[in-house]
Amino acid sequence: MVTIRQAPPREEDQPISGLSPEGMAALQEIERRILWLSTLIVHHANNVRENPDKPTKVGGHQASSASVVSILTALYFHFLQPGDRVSIKPHASPAFHACQYLLGNLDRSYLTTLRELGGLQSYPSRTKDPDPVDFSTGSVGLGAVAPVFAALASTYAEIKFGSVTSDRFIALMGDAELDEGNVWETVAEDAVNKLGNVIWIVDLNRQSLDRVIPGIKASRLKRLFAGAGWNVFEAKYGTWLESVMSAEHGDALRVRIDDMSNEEYQSLIRVDDGADLRRRLADVADRDWRNRILASVADVPDDQIQTLVANLGGHDLPKLIQVLNQADAANNAPAVIFAYTVKGWGLPMAGDPLNHSQLLTNEQMDTVREAFNISEDQQWDRLPEDGDAGSIVVSMAERLNVPREPVNIDVSELPASISARHPNRTSTQEAFGRTLLRLGEIPGVGERMVTMSPDVATSTHLAGWINKAGVFSKEEAHDFEGGAKRMLRWQPSPNGQHIELGISEMNLFMALSQFGLAGELCGQPLIPIGTVYDPFVCRGLDALIYGLYIDSKMIFAGTPSGVSLSPEGGAHQSTVTPSLGIELPNLLFYEPTFGQEVDWVMLEAVRQVADREHGKSSYLRLSTKPIDQKLMAEPLERLGEVELRRQVLSGGYRLIDRTVDTPNLSGSDVVHIATGGIMAPEAVEAARRLQEEGVAVNVINVTSAKMLYADLRDARRAQLSDAHRPLSLGHLETLIPQDERKAPIVTVQDGASHSLAFLGSAWGVPVVPLGVDEFGQSGSREAVYQKVGIDTAQIVNAGLLALDLAGR
Repeated sequence: MVTIRQAPPREEDQPISGLSPEGMAALQEIERRILWLSTLIVHHANNVRENPDKPTKVGGHQASSASVVSILTALYFHFLQPGDRVSIKPHASPAFHACQYLLGNLDRSYLTTLRELGGLQSYPSRTKDPDPVDFSTGSVGLGAVAPVFAALASTYAEIKFGSVTSDRFIALMGDAELDEGNVWETVAEDAVNKLGNVIWIVDLNRQSLDRVIPGIKASRLKRLFAGAGWNVFEAKYGTWLESVMSAEHGDALRVRIDDMSNEEYQSLIRVDDGADLRRRLADVADRDWRNRILASVADVPDDQIQTLVANLGGHDLPKLIQVLNQADAANNAPAVIFAYTVKGWGLPMAGDPLNHSQLLTNEQMDTVREAFNISEDQQWDRLPEDGDAGSIVVSMAERLNVPREPVNIDVSELPASISARHPNRTSTQEAFGRTLLRLGEIPGVGERMVTMSPDVATSTHLAGWINKAGVFSKEEAHDFEGGAKRMLRWQPSPNGQHIELGISEMNLFMALSQFGLAGELCGQPLIPIGTVYDPFVCRGLDALIYGLYIDSKMIFAGTPSGVSLSPEGGAHQSTVTPSLGIELPNLLFYEPTFGQEVDWVMLEAVRQVADREHGKSSYLRLSTKPIDQKLMAEPLERLGEVELRRQVLSGGYRLIDRTVDTPNLSGSDVVHIATGGIMAPEAVEAARRLQEEGVAVNVINVTSAKMLYADLRDARRAQLSDAHRPLSLGHLETLIPQDERKAPIVTVQDGASHSLAFLGSAWGVPVVPLGVDEFGQSGSREAVYQKVGIDTAQIVNAGLLALDLAGR
């Protein structure tokens, strides 16, 4: 059985770690307890607790947790300070929960609930786990980079407001996470390359899910980090192995292990027989080299040579503490530590190429428990507080558990309407830019606003805001134009409120998500507002989903959108984004048509950000297509501003009401045209033509298909729970009253046609859905509309077809 042991505490390590041999022995006792508890948590979930889904196993990662127990011990029981925020690699969830249990942040009853409904989550979750999680992880690479953008938010907030509750931002990540492209997008981001409060720790165990990673690529990765301006450190060998390598003939041992392939090293440390391991270690062609290798380890007994060869820096507490202190001191840029570890360290599966999902047997668990001197009746216990290890735990719990008073965004002066002045003909994108300026003038709101974009600020209409609020930088940038007047005043300084990122939509949404949690992470809530070309929302979709999953509060505008951006061609024309807006949880989705709608929606979005408990993020799908604002005059007069605003925020309103617009057609056939956002002018014109044919038409301006679909979904769920409950479809009943619910519906969307097609199922009537179900191309707007079938003539034809399908 392979069980790699801890290197014994040594007197000569005290100057390195600052701990006496007794203090180091106590820290190692904590390390063993974390390893035991994390292994036991997974074992209980799979082999003790009843599994109703057999033969499917519950899962968990004993080996992946074992590879980081030393790092977690160094962090949580020595290095961390109040305000430090830590991201934990996904597969180390059991080890993380073991740490929180020892610190008193997790009740013992939860230890037996791994992957159980309402219990410990498979991967750390800040919204679903019962203990305090700083960063959710699970989709590899995302949780790793989140602390970087949280550090940017903290730096911004500290400059703006003078104080924050956060200190350092630390990510413990698996080495395979460095295969993810978003990690390198973050490393290359100029906006973060001077953040001195970021430390990444790479768990370099050289194993993936299926194999030992061939070759040695750590040196190449280090060069990439250094080239991006990061401070690079490594905990490669432990202090014992380093001392042997530094002694006579030790250089031969260093070269031998340095040049060894990952596969050979993993195989070597699994050799139990000391004499055989010694022979294989010296198995080189050159006789002198072989003799020098043997001489370097001549004083190491056979029963200890495995421990020596496996004495990697990532499992050596003195070395880890030393390197963490070095990384902390290098505060001119982000730091990365490559901590060399063994997957499954300290367990019988250590170094096994296939140990990723392996589980220890009952017999192996008993052997490990006995080796750790833990009795069966005390296997779930914390460490005794009166012991050296227990006193360290108590001291760290008191240090880290500092209560913080939350700061809230004051929306008491936020009006119902800001009445931005919009010209008679304008686009929603232009209206968005004007609205931002007015929002920035509201006390308690303006100073909390921060905008960001991935190098598309001017083309998404942020120029006016930038001229007023400025561009943010930690340091004042030199003005090479000498203060000359310019159309765009791009002068970065600590006073600015706009952050310009490189062309990375992943970075945009990661930044928005962390700025949207600034209140929770650094004690200063912010109102993050991003802009992105709508087709490239999909480029950042993983990061967007991550932000919504962690319950961040952010606002973003996808603009320009649809084939209405006709000259740009199919690569810049979005079609599926309305579906994303409808389907993603924790997100409000709006497609406004008029400038006044943009004002109301943005005010509501700010209210949502301020509501830390129940608020949601908001997505505005906007366009550069100019719209005649006078089209809104009739419903504004008919409904009044208060009611119209309510209906806009509820999901839609009647832009044309047949009972008012064409009372002479009261006995005629009726068709509803439901239009999403900027297709309103074509819908109105189609209604006029149908009216000329004697057809009564209601034009429903759908400002939020998500709100309307939610009404329908909630009604159906209510019926499932109580079949006798009176049916209520919420705002849908306002839009289509009782006497018009048999009329067919035409839906038209500058996006996928299915996104509004659900409306017919509310009343069980025929629907003719129009939309963009093919990739676009360059052309005039009208020509492209005709090509994809959303022009006025096609809407008219759809109305006639709908009536025919309804048997009218």
